Amino acid sequence: MTGIVDWAAARARMIVALIVLSILAGALAYVGLPKEGEPDIEIPALFVSVDFPGISAEDSEKLLVKVMEAELSDLDGLDKMTGTAAENYAGVALEFEFGWDKTKTMADVRDAMSAAEAKFPEGGEKYQITEINFSEFPIIVVSLSGAVPDRTMVHLARDLQDRLEGLEPVLEAGIAGDREEMVEVLLDPLRLESYNVTATELINVVRNNNLLIPAGDVDTPEGSFSVKIPSSFDGPRDIYDLPIKTNGDRVVRLGDLATINLTFEDRTGTARFNGENTVALQVVKRKGFNIIDTAQLVRRTVAAAEAEWPDQLRAAVRVSISNDQSTVIESMVSQLEGSVLTAIALVMLVTLAALGIRPALLVGFAIPTSFLLCFALLAVMDVAISNIVMFGLILAVGMLVDGAIVVVEYADKRIAEGEGPMHAYVGAAKRMFWPVASSTATTLCAFLPMLFWPGVPGQFMGMLPVTLIFVLLASLLVALVFLPVMGGVTGRVERWFDIRIRQIAHGFWLWHWSCSRWPRARSWPPPRGRRRCWRRSTPASRRWTAPAFWVRWCRPWRRSSCWRLAWWRSPPPGWPASWPRFWG
Repeated sequence: MTGIVDWAAARARMIVALIVLSILAGALAYVGLPKEGEPDIEIPALFVSVDFPGISAEDSEKLLVKVMEAELSDLDGLDKMTGTAAENYAGVALEFEFGWDKTKTMADVRDAMSAAEAKFPEGGEKYQITEINFSEFPIIVVSLSGAVPDRTMVHLARDLQDRLEGLEPVLEAGIAGDREEMVEVLLDPLRLESYNVTATELINVVRNNNLLIPAGDVDTPEGSFSVKIPSSFDGPRDIYDLPIKTNGDRVVRLGDLATINLTFEDRTGTARFNGENTVALQVVKRKGFNIIDTAQLVRRTVAAAEAEWPDQLRAAVRVSISNDQSTVIESMVSQLEGSVLTAIALVMLVTLAALGIRPALLVGFAIPTSFLLCFALLAVMDVAISNIVMFGLILAVGMLVDGAIVVVEYADKRIAEGEGPMHAYVGAAKRMFWPVASSTATTLCAFLPMLFWPGVPGQFMGMLPVTLIFVLLASLLVALVFLPVMGGVTGRVERWFDIRIRQIAHGFWLWHWSCSRWPRARSWPPPRGRRRCWRRSTPASRRWTAPAFWVRWCRPWRRSSCWRLAWWRSPPPGWPASWPRFWG
């Protein structure tokens, strides 16, 4: 296993490129991962409801609830069943054991309810099966209010509903506080009596005409054609012109017998915002999409639709955004990010005080690299970032630097003994490979049982051990593969810079170079007239001699023994023999 350290050290450039790619992949994964408040878990529960207009609570219990309980009690994996009976309503809540097969369970519930429905009395509506899922709660509510007619408000709300449900991240945009349009027919008893029409005849005519009747196929030499008799109502005018009977040559229509109005159904619920009646759109996002980006997209879509309204309509209708869960999630993520950064800073301060600058920087390199590798693994597993994931990262900050600290400290000791940086870090990683691996394995074993925590709490907290396992495995890779290569490369670069800075700081070679090159070049600035410090050389050479400071300071040095000893072959006086030179 320790051979992977030698393999990485022999391919330092490839490992450095792999480190850069890992950091970029982790950063892109963190930006693209969905961010949620709580983990999106699947609760093993279903709710079956039946609407039965006019039934009492006692009859609902006897005729509906008990029948459903008798049929549903034989379901596989059923843990708990609770029945509810009320006026006009009956419902049964089903709780199943953890690890259920939702598809098979839903099919079994439908079969059982089909058998129970056959035993219901006539007059009941179709049963409904509802799944309990946290992801189907609204993430944002768009409210429309103002002094406009109900029909206008409902028209605007449904237009917004079509726009919002056309967005990819939006699963549903349900409308609350609206009323369905209906055609109200007020019969006049005097007219019915005058036209000799009974109410029963009129109702039967209306019921029999609001149908779409297929009449079969007609075979002709040219081909076969399907025939249908369209008798459904498309508008109020169709109801008004509906023929009821013939009275001589005259056809009696429904409009002659009743007053027909286009109106709304009675309210069964009310939506209010800031004390005013409103029509609200409850936006539900699809699973796997970022709640923050979805809320921003909804806001932009609503603003674009509002900009298309006429000026008078924009002045009369107020559009309000409420119950925006993205602000809570964004605040939570920002706070947790701040907590992670604070924990990293504190760990860096402790490492800096105990080890020094260079080891602290290498240990600090291990923290964000391990985090970004963890985000890349979470993206592969399709896990959203939630408060549980961020809490796991905070817990892992102090644990993931243990291996890096051990490797860096031992490598520093070997460097102080005279060993080269790359050999020192590779040797330290090989020597500490099994201690660091075993230390990480013991920490992982402490969190491994949390993966098998049963029930909904285990599913809710399951992301905590997953996050810790990913982070600690990433820290093991960084400490034993990435860190030796980075320590060796940075050690070589640091040694090269240290040598050059010491050479520049000493300054002997620069002084020799300036003293040897300056007299041969034209002096700057050029001499101003004839001065004592400047003199012409012979006309044949046409060169300027050295200025006064050269004559005063450098000529004695040039006449010294050091100058005659060929300074480019041996170091100047006072230059330590162990220091390397720029010359060969």
